Amino acid sequence: MRNKGFVVITTVCVSLQFLCSNSFAQTTDAVVNRIVKEATDNSQLERLAYELVDSIGPRLVGTPKMKQANDWAVEKYKNWGITARNEKWGEWRGWDRGITHIDMVHPRVRTLEGMMLAWSPGTNGKTVTAEAVVFPDLDDSLAYARWLPTVKGKFVLVSQLQSTGRPDYNWEEFATKESFEKMKKERTEQTAAWSNRLRKAGYTARTLPTALENAGAVGIISSYWSRGFGVNKIFSAYTKKVPTVDISLEDYGTLYRLAENGAKPRISLRADAKELGVVPTFNTIAEIRGTEKPDEYVILSAHFDSWDGATGATDNGTGTLVMMEAMRILKQVYPNPKRTILVGHWGSEEQGLNGSRAFVADHPEIVNNTQAVFNQDNGTGRVADISGQGFLHAYDFVSRWLAPVPDTIKQHIKTNFPGSPGGGGSDHASFVAAGVPAFMLSSLSWSYGNYTWHTNRDTYDKIVFDDVRSNAILTAILAYMASEDPNKAQRDRVILPTNRRTGQQLQWPAVRQPTRKGGMD
Repeated sequence: MRNKGFVVITTVCVSLQFLCSNSFAQTTDAVVNRIVKEATDNSQLERLAYELVDSIGPRLVGTPKMKQANDWAVEKYKNWGITARNEKWGEWRGWDRGITHIDMVHPRVRTLEGMMLAWSPGTNGKTVTAEAVVFPDLDDSLAYARWLPTVKGKFVLVSQLQSTGRPDYNWEEFATKESFEKMKKERTEQTAAWSNRLRKAGYTARTLPTALENAGAVGIISSYWSRGFGVNKIFSAYTKKVPTVDISLEDYGTLYRLAENGAKPRISLRADAKELGVVPTFNTIAEIRGTEKPDEYVILSAHFDSWDGATGATDNGTGTLVMMEAMRILKQVYPNPKRTILVGHWGSEEQGLNGSRAFVADHPEIVNNTQAVFNQDNGTGRVADISGQGFLHAYDFVSRWLAPVPDTIKQHIKTNFPGSPGGGGSDHASFVAAGVPAFMLSSLSWSYGNYTWHTNRDTYDKIVFDDVRSNAILTAILAYMASEDPNKAQRDRVILPTNRRTGQQLQWPAVRQPTRKGGMD
């Protein structure tokens, strides 16, 4: 009897398991279908992109535009019926960009393409006109010390002259092999020579501007060209008293050659900027509260800040759009999730993941009960790679969550389990370091690294909306599946190998404290 009873009971349990599994599969299919339909038929991506990228524009930490973006996002979420707030994580140097206008006025007149770098001092409402000179190649630090007083009242060109303004793919297509190899050799030698020039003077690219402004230079002229695409990388100024402006390769080359050949080019510059003192900085947080396990979390993640050389369309406007659209869709088709679905739009990722690291430090009750984090950052392309980030069982649960994703999306995604620990330079790393299964939804390049990343061309027209829409569908499905999973994702991590050189075992990345104050000195 006991054996027969055991068989009967086992049969019933198997049947119930089948029915439950079949029922869940049907429910899953229905929710996934509604996600795809909502994303396809009622997409808000283009409108969101216009409002964020074109209308608000760049979102440099500590600027009024960053705060405007925070407030805009909160209002959007509230209009969708999603609870949202701005949460202070720290303080930063407040700064506001005005107009930059640069003209060459001698030996001929030309308006130059360029802009003041972030956090640069302005010209105090004045127009400054002066000769432009090149940082020279001298014998040693003593020679540079004798030269330094001569920069008083002048602009100084502090970037190397590029040997070509053509992208490498032009050379590959049209040049002879010998000519292409010669150009690359010359370019490498010129870069080394410029580095040696700085070394002989006793400066770095970071310390040279300070020395020049202290010696009386009226401004610093740079050109951080993104090799191969003819666009300029836009970073931050190192000067505290005089403006630093970055100009295009073409115009910089003209000035450099004129100065080197004794033509004494003169520049007229007006650069407006306002110092706003110390200002509070925020993460924007929104959530759809869970019904069964409200104190467990699925987190959608994207940094909200950008550099301000352009409008931050692909770094990280597109990641922001993906997460906002995924949340909007989930509220429409899955308004009562099992676990709480939270989205974090982080501040100051560009200065060291500060917003996300502050959130991790401030909310252990959330971090300790997070099912998974899905982060998107690197540009407009469709997601092409998901790594297990070194979590031993990532294959099991990420594969389950990916299962219902439409093949038209899933077929493009390469997975790597368990993958490497760490997280690289985006906000999921803040969570990985705290032991949370956090995954980067890495996208196709679309020449992101050379063309739009931190450049003056990162604008609305570079967004590929079909790919962003695909990513929003993927993210919404992953969030839904992670929320519904009856099991909590296991956090076991791979045992790291030993360093062959030192013999010590490699360690997982440690949780670092965020920089809660920045740019104050």
